Amino acid sequence: MIHRRFQLSVGFFTLLFSLYLAVATAADRPNIVLIVADDLGWNDVSYHGGPIQTPNMDRLADEGLELNRFYVCPVCTPTRAGIMTGRYPIRFGLQRAVIPPWRDFGMDTSEQTLPELLETAGYKHRAIIGKWHLGHTERAFHPIMRGFTEFYGHYNGAVDYFTHEREGELDWHRGFESNYDEGYSTDLMAAEAVKFIEQYAKDGSFFLYVPFNAPHSPLQAKEEDLQNYAHLKGNVRENSVGKNGYGLNDRQTLAAMVSSLDQGIGRILSTLDNKGLSDNTIVWFTSDNGGTMKLGADNTPLREGKATVWEGGIRVVASLRWPNGLPGKRVIETPMQYVDILPTLLHMAGVTEQPEKALDGQNMTALLRGDSPDPERELFNYIGQQGEENEQLSLITPEWKLVRIGPNMNRDQADFPGVPLTVELFKINEDPYERHNVAAQYPDVVKTLMHRLKEFKSLEPENGVPPYAQRNGKFVAPKEWRIPE
Repeated sequence: MIHRRFQLSVGFFTLLFSLYLAVATAADRPNIVLIVADDLGWNDVSYHGGPIQTPNMDRLADEGLELNRFYVCPVCTPTRAGIMTGRYPIRFGLQRAVIPPWRDFGMDTSEQTLPELLETAGYKHRAIIGKWHLGHTERAFHPIMRGFTEFYGHYNGAVDYFTHEREGELDWHRGFESNYDEGYSTDLMAAEAVKFIEQYAKDGSFFLYVPFNAPHSPLQAKEEDLQNYAHLKGNVRENSVGKNGYGLNDRQTLAAMVSSLDQGIGRILSTLDNKGLSDNTIVWFTSDNGGTMKLGADNTPLREGKATVWEGGIRVVASLRWPNGLPGKRVIETPMQYVDILPTLLHMAGVTEQPEKALDGQNMTALLRGDSPDPERELFNYIGQQGEENEQLSLITPEWKLVRIGPNMNRDQADFPGVPLTVELFKINEDPYERHNVAAQYPDVVKTLMHRLKEFKSLEPENGVPPYAQRNGKFVAPKEWRIPE
């Protein structure tokens, strides 16, 4: 479903787009800038009515397409894996939980990635600038080995914004080597993204992936940004007031971090403008999951937040802008999901080589242009980060959303005595805020959708990533997080 902000001949635009694809070459295919925020709350952008000023995120949504029902995973690693592969990460054991520092695990090396596939279409320069979070213990997991030509940033989640450390060791790199640049991580990433665009503006089409670490914890912000949000109220965190970049409270600090993120996005957009690249550059923006409410994020009016399969955890701020290829100033109400990014971008880029493995995502280009009906599809989600006694799954159809929270559904439930089970059903097209559980009124719908969830959960291999807290012995981080050759 599309709400139009202005009238445009979609048929005429579609004809121009088709002609464009017919003559596109490696030199004039669109540039691609994929920006991912980390734990951004639904109401933490000003165009959703929140108090944090985000003029650049607002600009993308206003000038392009606001993806109003865009779904991701409840936590960081799975979303990033699905973006890179176009496949549900449960298929290769990477949807249960994130990859923590102490985990020897990475994205399956047999999976083809977005940068690898773009290379086949002549995208010579393919950079990741920011947070990887898809494996850090073997070179085979490194971004440079997964299709990128350049890497600047960190392997783990939750690095210090000022020291760039995780577990007491520097986690900041250029390529395979440690990097000692000083500064606030959001600013460093934005500056590196600007440098990349300026360097390759006249050297063919490029792919730039910018997974910022903001506003993920630790809550740390620059003083000049904190001053703008001193009026916001929130929880005061022990031993944090006025130290190490912390503000008066968590809400003020998070707001300052989001503001800094928006400024970084603005620098990227301005560089595209200044280099005359904006019209033929696809800019896709999304968060990797919903905001963490206990750390000051605001997901209202959505239910709950990060690490849940409720709407506040998986429905996120997202937008897409491509002036040469998509009529803008519209709101897309059709549900889309993170695994759609790869097939959609491949089509827009004119990539003809098909992935070796079947995709779960769909090419949504025709729908985004406005010349195809809403697809009949199912959107699955899952997190088991805390262990088999508390797994969360959800299934969204055009009409329904089923949520199941409880023990591993593919094991004998007698193995979990006394463990509660929650099953809720919503008419999600009428009840987007999940306020009215209608499971008792529609037992047949629950039964059908539960069967589909069980089939989905059965895709998980036995050697998938373990629950977050599971570890063997005391962990000691490697020196500067160097990956052995």
